[in-house]
Amino acid sequence: MTLRLSFVAAALEDVFSVTELASQYGVSRKTAYKWIHRFLEEGVDGLVDHPSIARFVANRTPAHIEDVLVELRTKRGWGPKKLLKVLGKRRPDLRLPSRSTVAEILKRRGLVRTRQKRQRQPHPGRPDSQPLAANQIWGVDFKGQFRTRDGIYCYPFTVSDLYSRFLICCDGYLSTSYEGVRRSLEIAFRQYGLPEAIRSDNGSPFASTGIARLSRLGVWLLRLGVRRELIQPGRPTQNGRHERMHKTLKSEAIRPPEANLPGQQRRFDDFRHDFNHERPHEALGQITPAELYHPSPRPFPEKLPEPVYPPHFEVRRVSRNGGIRWKSHWLNVGHSLIEQHLGFEQVDDGTWDAYFSTLRLGRFNERDLRLIGTIATHPRCGKRGNLPSARD
Repeated sequence: MTLRLSFVAAALEDVFSVTELASQYGVSRKTAYKWIHRFLEEGVDGLVDHPSIARFVANRTPAHIEDVLVELRTKRGWGPKKLLKVLGKRRPDLRLPSRSTVAEILKRRGLVRTRQKRQRQPHPGRPDSQPLAANQIWGVDFKGQFRTRDGIYCYPFTVSDLYSRFLICCDGYLSTSYEGVRRSLEIAFRQYGLPEAIRSDNGSPFASTGIARLSRLGVWLLRLGVRRELIQPGRPTQNGRHERMHKTLKSEAIRPPEANLPGQQRRFDDFRHDFNHERPHEALGQITPAELYHPSPRPFPEKLPEPVYPPHFEVRRVSRNGGIRWKSHWLNVGHSLIEQHLGFEQVDDGTWDAYFSTLRLGRFNERDLRLIGTIATHPRCGKRGNLPSARD
């Protein structure tokens, strides 16, 4: 205000031109004339900043039409489309606004409840571990679907050892269902033992949009003591060795496709034998994957083990509704963990961390009972006696 008053006073003395004063005070000529005119019309009050909203809106919906819309909305609870349809028949004399304008009116009058944004589950980030021995990391994925000559879609599910490139399985299915993937993995586990980790993309059935991106398959793997590794969305190169195998699979076992699914499966089996035992691999120094691969010493258990938690953890079982009772209140967890035992560790007054096996699902506070997802392992994971994994 002091500078504006000084500028106006200097302008009224008519010693310097408006252009010269604008340059001295560091403003444009347009702004300089604005302050002069405001002072002449309103005095000192004209030098106060004015609100930037328009004083008059030419196409604003009249208040009486807004009132009619609000009254019908309050009575019937209809949305903009129904309101306009009904009022158009009842009151043809009214010039009704557009659907989007009605929506804005209802929102402005507090008659629309804003939807709560769905919580985005965090991603663990790029998997940094590199396989240094057989069975440290297996890669799994679905090769893109294609039609056999009878018109039926085939979805090839593949599993390979990322260290030796050994193709563990290549099974054709009619869909990407959880049941088929679990069946193939169970056969592979019984024949070759359990790997330390399985790397996959974020699609179904390997991951989900639920807490910690955990799916039914992920729950089963964690109970077996197999770590999950999820590549970042849209980054297939992070599972590049497995994807490179898919390129060879496509050129040698899919094009052209077979007459039906059984015939296509026989071709997959022939390709798998040739890929593992006959075809030298350049990245392996021109030896075959079968010469480098050996089964895992970890056997597949006949009975699925339950996760074990330290003595100071609170252990609760997830109900069929996907949640647990916590001090007479409801804590939603997720349907992928139905009938599983979770461990809860208190980290502060009223604040708890939730775990499934060694996987940290998230944190919640007893005041709002909202589980905020995260992906991490227990900080003492791997130290024997603190938080054993399912295989221990």
